[in-house]
Amino acid sequence: PRALVLTPTRELALQVGESFKAYGRRVSIRCTVVYGGVNISPQIDRLKRGIDILVATPGRLLDLAGHRVLNLSRIAFLVFDEADRMLDLGFSREISEVLELVPQDRRTMLFSATYTQQIRDLAKRMLVEPEYIEVTPSNTAAESIVQKVHLVDKAHKRDLLIHLINQGRWSQVLVFVRTKFGANKLTERLTGKGISAEALHGNKSQSFRTRTLKEFKNGEIRILVATDVAARGLDISNLPHVVNYDMPQIPEDYIHRIGRTGRAGVSGIAVSLVCPEERVHLKAIEALLKQKLPKEEVTGFTTGGVVPDFVLLRPNNSASEKKADKAIREIVDQRKITKQRGKAAGPKTDRAKTPGVKTPGGKTNPRSVRNSKKAGKNSPRPGSRSPQSS
Repeated sequence: PRALVLTPTRELALQVGESFKAYGRRVSIRCTVVYGGVNISPQIDRLKRGIDILVATPGRLLDLAGHRVLNLSRIAFLVFDEADRMLDLGFSREISEVLELVPQDRRTMLFSATYTQQIRDLAKRMLVEPEYIEVTPSNTAAESIVQKVHLVDKAHKRDLLIHLINQGRWSQVLVFVRTKFGANKLTERLTGKGISAEALHGNKSQSFRTRTLKEFKNGEIRILVATDVAARGLDISNLPHVVNYDMPQIPEDYIHRIGRTGRAGVSGIAVSLVCPEERVHLKAIEALLKQKLPKEEVTGFTTGGVVPDFVLLRPNNSASEKKADKAIREIVDQRKITKQRGKAAGPKTDRAKTPGVKTPGGKTNPRSVRNSKKAGKNSPRPGSRSPQSS
């Protein structure tokens, strides 16, 4: 190949490959995509037939080079797509190995929606007097995206999400969660409420991930619950809603997540569900964007609004806690302490039960239980002689 494009995820590699094939269809440019999680043999066969452009994830690229079926000595263009994410995922060692396989005399390009210190350090190490091209100001969200924040207790997040989907009649939503387990659990709860949903994360097979993403793009799946594997570069046409169910711990990831909507001039809505423990992440995001995100109330769900008079105490609300009666606050605090002690003590063991005589229907006869207790009281101690035995 004469050009090599490196991407952090398989989904992004496939998308870039599809774009190259579309652009190069009438100019006889041959392109192929290689990534892990699938059989390597078809990829080797494709490379042997010859290509001009190779799109790859770093791990599979080095596997092919190790099999001596890939020669990178003629690379003239080296591209790092979503370069900051590749460094976040710990590809530094792989990047160094790739640089040893390609010629020194080449054109190198780094692409990213956010310009972090890691990108600056990588650019200093890899590039010589580079040109810096900025299409939009760094670390900003697209103007076509309407951003909203709902302050909600963690226990009520799922109910609020279901309420927003049903009341707003949302047709297509990309929901971001922090963990793979959380993605599976939320998907189960949504499907249990009759909402079409699928989970997308690294533990899914590549064939499943490819099929699920295709079905979501085609509108066959209403809700896609994903980890940050879907946050970078994926182009989903006319996606109306993105939801941060779990707030990202890295502020720059927020920009990438909500960037899945509001693309190509089409407007979109990005909703963030923020619990009290995630306020620190919200502040970091607002500091990065240099703006306060608008907060909206949803009656019966959110905690940031005015507390009605009939609510005696709303936990984690400073105004409500000041207004609440001292006795009520003490009751709530005592319940919290009791609950925490119960969790620390672990599950309770079952107490030993007195065996009873079961009736033909399978139920225990209470009279037989009482008789057995009486018999236990009258029974002789071990070693003593009963009148009957004498």
